[in-house]
Amino acid sequence: MSNIVYDLLIIGAGPAGLTAGIYGARAGLKTLVLEKGLPGGLAATTDYIENYPGFPDGIKGIELTEKMKNQVKHFGAEIIGVEVKSISKTGKNVIVQTENKKYEVPAVIIATGTLPKRLNIPGEDTLRGRGISYCATCDGPLFKGRDIAVIGCGNSGLQEGKFLLNFVKSITFVEFLPYMTADRILQEKLRDEKAVNFLLNHIAISINGKERVESITVENRESNKKKTIEVSGIFIYVGLNPNSGFLKNFIELDDYGFVITNKKLETSVHGVFAAGDIRAETIRQVVTACGDGAVAAINAYHYIKH
Repeated sequence: MSNIVYDLLIIGAGPAGLTAGIYGARAGLKTLVLEKGLPGGLAATTDYIENYPGFPDGIKGIELTEKMKNQVKHFGAEIIGVEVKSISKTGKNVIVQTENKKYEVPAVIIATGTLPKRLNIPGEDTLRGRGISYCATCDGPLFKGRDIAVIGCGNSGLQEGKFLLNFVKSITFVEFLPYMTADRILQEKLRDEKAVNFLLNHIAISINGKERVESITVENRESNKKKTIEVSGIFIYVGLNPNSGFLKNFIELDDYGFVITNKKLETSVHGVFAAGDIRAETIRQVVTACGDGAVAAINAYHYIKH
């Protein structure tokens, strides 16, 4: 067991987990946040966030989440970089097992978020990291002056595509549906770009190349006509999978692996709450994740005290 006694343990340091950390620490709870990657989650990899209140001109994702992280520490919560391997219940307490330490606490908030979905098509595994990316902010500058493809025309695809235009020669957007699902303001910003082409109602069927990505083959879902487009890079934004593998057989999950909660953000196990993108039936935005973090921490406080 840890030799430090904590009241509240938060798994995940994205916007939901960081907000929960702020509220937990401010409420006087000895609060610990565990994060296997870099604090900030997927929000930290987003180039620009334009719909977070208080920043009318937008703010870089890494800058916003860095402010959140500093605020967590300012109020006295700790952040440790480590992966949680399992979670269980013993009596009134919850046991959280990491790679080399075990924590026993009265309450836990799960805020582990999501991971990008994969296409699961030929070439994706072999060329991952060699022209295939799931993060424009991370890898965009590597494709300066080149032709690329972006798979997915939701908010993430168009937002990240807008950022990629700062570097690349052209972008071909490929969308499975016959229409774009991104917010209209994002669509309008990209429709008139000369370096942009949209292939709606198309599906990617293979990524081609020997040592690196050389092209992508797509199929028109209406005519079944296939065509191959020469590109040097492919950025994939086709949805999200919950980061909930360590929770199986412990709490109730929906058919997709997202955590089921009630209005207080309590899970099926007493003392365990969930917040942010990991929750089932939620709107996955930075601002709603922060709201979840606040609600979960407040209810965790009341649970611990009573």
